[in-house]
Amino acid sequence: MRDIPVGLIGYGFGGSVFHAPLIRRTPGLRLDCVVTSRREQVERIMPGVRVLASVQELLADASIPVVAISSPTGNHFEHGCAALEAGKHVVMDKPLAVTVQEAEELMARANAKGLILTPFQDRRWDGDFLTVRKCVDNGWLGKVYSYEAHYDRYRPSVAARWKEQAVYGSGILYDLGPHVIDQALQLFGMPRAVTADILFQREGAETVDYFHLILDYGKLRAILHSSMLVRQAGPHYAVHGDQGSYLSYGMDPQEAALMAGKLPGDPGWDADIAARPGDLYLADGTHRQVETLPGVWQSYYAGLSECLHHGGPPPVEPADARDGLMVIEAALRSARERRPVDL
Repeated sequence: MRDIPVGLIGYGFGGSVFHAPLIRRTPGLRLDCVVTSRREQVERIMPGVRVLASVQELLADASIPVVAISSPTGNHFEHGCAALEAGKHVVMDKPLAVTVQEAEELMARANAKGLILTPFQDRRWDGDFLTVRKCVDNGWLGKVYSYEAHYDRYRPSVAARWKEQAVYGSGILYDLGPHVIDQALQLFGMPRAVTADILFQREGAETVDYFHLILDYGKLRAILHSSMLVRQAGPHYAVHGDQGSYLSYGMDPQEAALMAGKLPGDPGWDADIAARPGDLYLADGTHRQVETLPGVWQSYYAGLSECLHHGGPPPVEPADARDGLMVIEAALRSARERRPVDL
């Protein structure tokens, strides 16, 4: 199977820690070039990968059929449109765009040109989320009535980076929100309504650094929460049904392993990403620990490789990301108007 060359736009945190390592370890794909100003870093870590000076240079290269976009969120629509117009398949880091209208325009352009447009929702393959899904799908909790997911950090000082500045698409609702929203939609589908509390909480905050979303599924509530002022985190997931409860602590360790320079398939990778077990409490009063499944972020690019080489669906459908943006827009309206917003 001939490797398909991939071009990467952006070599910041997302491009260097997530996209580049996963592409490099995916059979059937080859990271060919990166658009970045960090030439020395790329040449040191990935000798042989070309460094390009501009997005235009990459899009003009007819030898590159696939582009992964890891630029700031506010540039996603512009870069996505340009890549599709250049005839490139597009992997778009989350969120797909900033608005539902932008997402639908990208989807229409990809459909008109017969190109793949797929959002990078890697946390569908978090080990702890896969374990939550196993508990729900196996019926261990019975009928689920409460689902709570926290994505909390402790960063009391506002950092000088675009995600924490007053620019288009910044803030944790667009950074971390797409992860927890996508996971909830994967489990339960689209909610009936959204109620949201959204704040600039830290001293000097220029953009959203706290959100608390309640997704209405009738008698089921999904609570999605994120804050930058949590020194000691509680459960990452807490799921309660009429037959039991499941609690899981700590974040999936794949990010930490990749940040340390490890790659999937390296010796010791399985040990590096081993997570602590979750706790299952059953209605009969018993308690047992549930082994956390290993996370497999590499499944995303493996799915893309399969799609490109053999056809079939992309690893994530763009409509899923559009639905997530519908929830975000409803949440922003809910917080502004201080009321539930129907979907």
